[in-house]
Amino acid sequence: MRVAVLDDDAAQTEFVCQALGAAGHACHAFAKGGELVRQLRRQTFDLLVLDWNVPDMAGDEVLQWVRQSLSTRLPVLFMTSRSREVDIAQMLNAGADDYVVKPVSAPVLIARVNSLLRRAYQLHAPALKETFGAYEFDLKSRQASVSGRNVALTQKEFDLALLLFQHLSRPLSRAHILDVIWKQSDDIPSRTMDTHVSMLRSKLGLRPENGYRLTPIYGYGYRLERIEGDDA
Repeated sequence: MRVAVLDDDAAQTEFVCQALGAAGHACHAFAKGGELVRQLRRQTFDLLVLDWNVPDMAGDEVLQWVRQSLSTRLPVLFMTSRSREVDIAQMLNAGADDYVVKPVSAPVLIARVNSLLRRAYQLHAPALKETFGAYEFDLKSRQASVSGRNVALTQKEFDLALLLFQHLSRPLSRAHILDVIWKQSDDIPSRTMDTHVSMLRSKLGLRPENGYRLTPIYGYGYRLERIEGDDA
């Protein structure tokens, strides 16, 4: 999962990112609230970890912006040195999903983050197969099939298709896709992702007549959505 961390303490962000990175998450650190908000306009994250007192735009203001401006319910963990009950209650009432007081150990931080992610995205123990209507993904053999017919996909195509179906109807930023599929590689040509999307659209038949639409979002990324019969 992609996690954005807002904290102007470099040592703290390094600690958080090391802990979450070791747990398998892609962590992105921000020292200013305004910069995080600018990036939230441009790319997707799965969870936010917010400190309160940061330059430019405080954590509570970022939280307010997130709840008022984003269409999806993005889980937010407040992690700050403020320990008064009134502060904790204020942030939880403002829309934070959880609140921890610094300092916090790595195991507790990871447990809190994973708990929020499970609640937000209904994550369960890894399944052997994932099915979306006529589309089935065998995670062990890494084989995709449509209406029982096997479709030959490369490893990256399989991973990208599964990511899109797992986030059906949710816009995914190019940065998000690069993080998850290409593991933050900086040397990926800009057309590589577009080529993979085009191949998926062709191989899996992701077209309105088949009940799905895979479309680019200009300057942002891609979205796979299910189309009802009347809209196809």
